Amino acid sequence: MDIKEIVKQAVELDASDIFIVAGASIAFKVKNEVKRFNSEILMPEQCRMMVDDLYHLANNRSMEKLDKKGDDDFSFSLSNLARLRVNVYHQRGSLAAVIRLVQFDIPTAEDMGIPKEITRFSELTKGLVIISGPAGAGKSSTLAILLDLINRHKSGHIVTIEDPIEFLHKHDKSIVSQREIGTDCDDSASTLKSALRQAPNVLFISEMRDLETISLAITAAETGHLVFTTLHTLGAANTIDRMVDVFPASQQQQIRLQISMVLEAVISQQLIRKKDGDLIPVFEVMTNSLAVRNQIRESKTHQLKNTIASSTQEGMISMDSMLMDLYKKDLITLNEALLHSFEPEVLMKKFQSNKA
Repeated sequence: MDIKEIVKQAVELDASDIFIVAGASIAFKVKNEVKRFNSEILMPEQCRMMVDDLYHLANNRSMEKLDKKGDDDFSFSLSNLARLRVNVYHQRGSLAAVIRLVQFDIPTAEDMGIPKEITRFSELTKGLVIISGPAGAGKSSTLAILLDLINRHKSGHIVTIEDPIEFLHKHDKSIVSQREIGTDCDDSASTLKSALRQAPNVLFISEMRDLETISLAITAAETGHLVFTTLHTLGAANTIDRMVDVFPASQQQQIRLQISMVLEAVISQQLIRKKDGDLIPVFEVMTNSLAVRNQIRESKTHQLKNTIASSTQEGMISMDSMLMDLYKKDLITLNEALLHSFEPEVLMKKFQSNKA
């Protein structure tokens, strides 16, 4: 099967992902639902041929990392079709691949349903902004929009450290340096160290995966840079706890203090299905108020949820309040709201009290 033809079909269906796995037919993810491309079951040899094609299309990329580590991430563009973010991996003795389709053009906040409560973070000049959420929740698109707003409206140097690069940013008012792990550099931590010597105004780290990267991101924010990054957590409290727990117990109090001083916001993002079948992002937004700083510093992150819910005047948004609002507008079902709620039992009681 021809990879280009498969990608073309996926683009026409507005799919977000393509799955190539032996023992199953090719499948697309369309609006968060997996749908079969056809009924033909893939054999291991066919998967191998398609993976070879992917490496060939990616400028004859070496398969050394795949052979050594068992998986590989890379990205490339197919002219007039799409930009692809590819993960190739071994499974049950054969090769498999998941291909994420990325738009050539960076979407607008309006197109993606990103509210002003999120886009305002592009106006910051320093500090740490974390976007958290599960894989496929749209974090990369939200960050691309924020970086594009900075690029179009501010003069400076934006340095991105990505694994792999998804959206391509053209130089506008800012100069944009995009570095891809495995292609332009070896790892996030050493690349972040060198980035601090490249006169950056804005740093984007695609994911904080280890102690050293988290520590360097905090240090960069402390030294006056604006740092954007992501974590695969859900909710502000879980995000802060994940960052702190990476460090040895003897360092955790110091890290809490540092985070409380440099953190500007934690944005948790999910994608939910509307009644009409389209997907829409929903957010929890925690900004670093005095109460939030104290709770982080004093290891009282379990109180953050209540602080967020009671701090709308300070620009905070609770996930459940956004879900409630969408339900009241008849855009989502009750089941969808409860499925994505941080506290479904509490939200259910609110629904029942509103009906009464």
